[in-house]
Amino acid sequence: MPLQKINGVGIRYENSGTSGPPLVMVHGSWGSHHNWDLVAPGLAESFRVITYDRRGHSESERPPGQGSIHEDVADLAALIEHLDLAPAYVAGNSWGAIITLRLAITRPELLHAIACHEPPLIALIADDPEVGPIAEATGERLAAVIHALAAGDDAGGAKLFVETLAMGAGIWDKLPPHLRRTFVENGSTYLDECRDPDQRSIDLDQVKRISTPTLISRGDQSPPWFPPIVRILVASIPRAQELVLHGAGHIPHTTHPSEYVEAVTGFMTIHGS
Repeated sequence: MPLQKINGVGIRYENSGTSGPPLVMVHGSWGSHHNWDLVAPGLAESFRVITYDRRGHSESERPPGQGSIHEDVADLAALIEHLDLAPAYVAGNSWGAIITLRLAITRPELLHAIACHEPPLIALIADDPEVGPIAEATGERLAAVIHALAAGDDAGGAKLFVETLAMGAGIWDKLPPHLRRTFVENGSTYLDECRDPDQRSIDLDQVKRISTPTLISRGDQSPPWFPPIVRILVASIPRAQELVLHGAGHIPHTTHPSEYVEAVTGFMTIHGS
């Protein structure tokens, strides 16, 4: 897998398939390009699939100092330009979905259509009297994760994140060993992300100006803060479509790969060039 300097940072990326329009996959926090292993072959039947490790994750370089989601957005833009992919399709999960949305705001000319699964934009619901308590409870759970990571307990922090924030009780021990290792290896980067003041907020006025066709998906088994976030985004983005993946949660590309491939391929095909 090639290693390229993108914005001065070594970024590992991989191509799957040689024909079809380009589709760039942006993994979430704690992850790597391997997050997409179960869906890349199916997507490669219709697209040239590009997966990569975001800065600070797995085989990409970890720059010193405090990072920022703005750097991740700039890296995604630079990768698309470096590989001459524009306009590209982009699909992001979780934090990767926030990066994808921010790219649609700042560099829409690089994009053809985007698919975003459950961006954890908790700030969007913080002041809502109906769902605000959900956001507050989420913040308390996140604080426990941060405390564990700051104490050097990457495994404990990863387990807390999986079981109290992302996937549900008892799920950690059911994850494949390689996936648990990836979580633990990237714990320090997640701590860095949590210290970024812009990590889980977005300007809705800017969101309303997104012109890129956008699929916002969620699982009906996901934690309760995702449905209101998805509703706000779908109502705000002029060309947005909502999709509920039945039986799925926060990582449908791992738990429901065929359904995820069908959803992304179907949406991108509708908005084909």
